[in-house]
Amino acid sequence: MKNSQPRLHKKFSEEIVSQMMKRFGYKNVMQVPRLKKINLNIGVGEAIQDPKTLDSAMNDLGIITGQKPYYRTAKKSISNFKLREGMKVGTAVTLRGHKMYEFLDRFINLVVPRIRDFRGLSDKAFDGRGNYSVGVQEQIIFPEINVDKIDKIRGMNITFVTNAESDEEAYELLKAFGMPFRQ
Repeated sequence: MKNSQPRLHKKFSEEIVSQMMKRFGYKNVMQVPRLKKINLNIGVGEAIQDPKTLDSAMNDLGIITGQKPYYRTAKKSISNFKLREGMKVGTAVTLRGHKMYEFLDRFINLVVPRIRDFRGLSDKAFDGRGNYSVGVQEQIIFPEINVDKIDKIRGMNITFVTNAESDEEAYELLKAFGMPFRQ
C-alpha cells in the first residue's frame, strides 16, 4: 500500500472540490460529487464454444487494472445462442480507492490519446444518475498489453460511477479531472 496519494486524488481534494462548490453553490464539502468506483467489463460471447478465450480475456483485464478480475455469468438461458443460465460469459473488475485514481490518470493521459481517429469522448453517454460509460473497441490501446501476446482483439465497457445527483454535475466532475469530451 502506497503512503502517497495518487495525483488525481490530490487534485480532487485541492482544486476540484472548491471549483465545484463555486460552480454549483454547495454549502458543504460533503455535497460535492465524488468518483465512487470504476467498473471494467469484457463480454466474451465465444466463451460458450471455447472456454479458453475467457481465460485470456481475464488475463488481459488483470494486466490492465492490476487487480484480479472475476467471472460474469449468464442470468438467463437463451436456446438460440446455446446459452445456459450460470455459464461464464464475461469478466469484470471493480476499482476503488488508490487503484481507481491511478487507473483514471492512466486512462485520461495515456490510453485515450492512443484511440484511433479520436475526436473526443461523447458527452451523451451519461445514464441520468451521474454515471458515465465509455466503450473501448480494442484492448491494445492500453500500454500494459503486449500486442504480440494477445490472441484476439476485444473491446470492453468502462463505467465511471459517481455519487452526483445529475448528469451535469458528473460531466463537470469528469471534465475537471481532465476527461477529453467532444466540443
